[in-house]
Amino acid sequence: MPATIRRVNPLLSALCLALLCAGCATTTLNLPPEEPAMHSLSEIKDEYVVQSPDPWVGFNRSMYKFNYNLDKYVLLPVVGGYEFITPVIVQDGISNFFNNLLELRNFSNNLFQLKAVPSFATLGRFVINSTIGIGGLFDPATRMGIEKRTEDFGQTLGYWGMSSGPYLVLPLFGPSNVRDTGGIVVDAGIRMAVVSAIDPFAYVDNANAIETGITALESIDKRHGEKFRYYGSDYPFEYEMVRFLSGKQRELQVMK
Repeated sequence: MPATIRRVNPLLSALCLALLCAGCATTTLNLPPEEPAMHSLSEIKDEYVVQSPDPWVGFNRSMYKFNYNLDKYVLLPVVGGYEFITPVIVQDGISNFFNNLLELRNFSNNLFQLKAVPSFATLGRFVINSTIGIGGLFDPATRMGIEKRTEDFGQTLGYWGMSSGPYLVLPLFGPSNVRDTGGIVVDAGIRMAVVSAIDPFAYVDNANAIETGITALESIDKRHGEKFRYYGSDYPFEYEMVRFLSGKQRELQVMK
């Protein structure tokens, strides 16, 4: 079977798994033993939460509950096992390695936004961490004072004036919007093209198993590094709060 065809399955897996927690950001909180009730702002006035466009609220609430159950019964137990058996220094090295690969996405999107200094800084981080940092296992670029410039294609679209569009909760990916959903697809396509071009396992026996294992490890590492816990806020209107906070976070990221 041609190598390009053989690599399709693990690379498509990367699209669904590598960006597992793309839309979530808050502090670490414990999950309650049972799924809490989902409330609506129509039940009470809360000046803290600002309504954003949510025309697909039924679908979004269903996906929010789906992600909660997936998190509770599959992802977090796997991550807990990973953290239990893996020494912290190894966990840090794995996180550094995958974060270094993300610098390629950061570089391309800084370039798309015509940000010359951040583009060179991001490329410098990748080169330094890939060499001095032994393939990205260590992060000497940060210690050298080279700031990380995180960018994705959703931010690029926002930078050039595209509105976020309606709120959208994606399976696995979490809180997002229409613009950022398109950005996820483009970033995954760029990643797929780069991996296909430089794939070190292209002609190795059992390459599919190796690539799938790396994708799974990246997904575990991403959930390990993400502190968000569904229904962990003890706030009765968590759905609205997360919608508001995720939207404001993206606004700030686009504006910076």
